[in-house]
Amino acid sequence: MNGDLESIVLTEEQIEQKVKEAAAWLDARFAGKYPLAISVLKGSVMFFCDLVRAMQTPVQIDFMTVSSYGSGSVSTGVPKIVMDLAASVEGRDVILVEDIVDSGNTLVRMRDLILGRGAKSFTVVALMDKPSRRVVDVKADYACYEIGDEFIVGYGLDYAQKYRTLPYIGILKREIYEK
Repeated sequence: MNGDLESIVLTEEQIEQKVKEAAAWLDARFAGKYPLAISVLKGSVMFFCDLVRAMQTPVQIDFMTVSSYGSGSVSTGVPKIVMDLAASVEGRDVILVEDIVDSGNTLVRMRDLILGRGAKSFTVVALMDKPSRRVVDVKADYACYEIGDEFIVGYGLDYAQKYRTLPYIGILKREIYEK
């Protein structure tokens, strides 16, 4: 375990099992279709890659960078699109893959943007849901895990661009982010 972590909350094996379950759920939902799967960079990239590889349904992939944290540990509440999609969503079934649904602000911004661009459907799959932090009434269509109000890192999630490459998810020690 990384010395900056209090504990590991999700092991590699636990994550792998939930990725397979989420892929099966998406396969059932999009059987016979060719959806556009979007990764919200950078946090969801590990989950996204594992998820689309586990799916049997063929998907087109694209990426967006949306930031609401900067280098801090608390959301600014104002999601900013840093990098937009290359693909058109018009008339498409869109799967948005998120690392974590926290305040819900980013998810609402993404939903409104993608549906406003003419997407046929909008489905959200999140690795984690943190409902205790929700400030808007929104949720993922499928969430692998519900977590408490801890600051977690690993498997794509970061603090100040660190810890993303850990193969598991752990709780970051407070002294690291409360400096």
